[in-house]
Amino acid sequence: MTLVCSICGGSEFDDNKVLWPELISAWQLDERETGYIDRQQGCQCRGCGTNLRGVALGDAVRQAVGTTLPLREAVERGLFDGWRVLDVNGTPGVSAVLAGLPFYERGDFPGIDLHALTHEDGRFDLVIHSDTLEHVAHPVLALEQCRRVLRPGRRLCFTAPIIVDRLTRGRAGLPPSWHGDPTTGADDLLVHSEFGADLWTYVLAAGFTDVALNQVDYPCGIAISAWNTPPAQSEAQA
Repeated sequence: MTLVCSICGGSEFDDNKVLWPELISAWQLDERETGYIDRQQGCQCRGCGTNLRGVALGDAVRQAVGTTLPLREAVERGLFDGWRVLDVNGTPGVSAVLAGLPFYERGDFPGIDLHALTHEDGRFDLVIHSDTLEHVAHPVLALEQCRRVLRPGRRLCFTAPIIVDRLTRGRAGLPPSWHGDPTTGADDLLVHSEFGADLWTYVLAAGFTDVALNQVDYPCGIAISAWNTPPAQSEAQA
């Protein structure tokens, strides 16, 4: 199956290995797991530089507005006009496109506290973050905060590294593990959770009523969308 970039529509990608031995050992990754996580992070669109997790996230964002157009074109055509967007940490490709929207807001973790967002209830139409949740000490609380600041029916779209043949485990009591240069000891890179196939349950535990998954070259790129169906819509469907 030909890969197509959800951001620019390109179909040419380059593979780069990005994992290092210490991280592979800390996560106890086997050869297959190392291969698809490497591809998730290091396979990039030649046209816009988006990697596979970003392509999956772009698919989720496109689905939020109901289009199959490349995200760049969807924004240019005004499909997101009026949307208020909170982008946590930014994602290559996705953020570059959405940053042109007039009501786009960027906040970088840990400067923005996902445990206690300062925004009022129902402010945003779209909240996105990518490979950030694993660095948050209390992921369900962070997801609850994302839900709180969304308008009813609007979406949270996010990615996290998922080892699909496992269940989630916390790293409390294990040697510290960082994403990025471990010599910096930066707290924002410290891993609190190694997510597995049960990540979707965290979304429901946070109070969302609906959850969907988008995949690109499974199991390399997986994005999760979550939203709450407005009460009136639920009654109409009943």
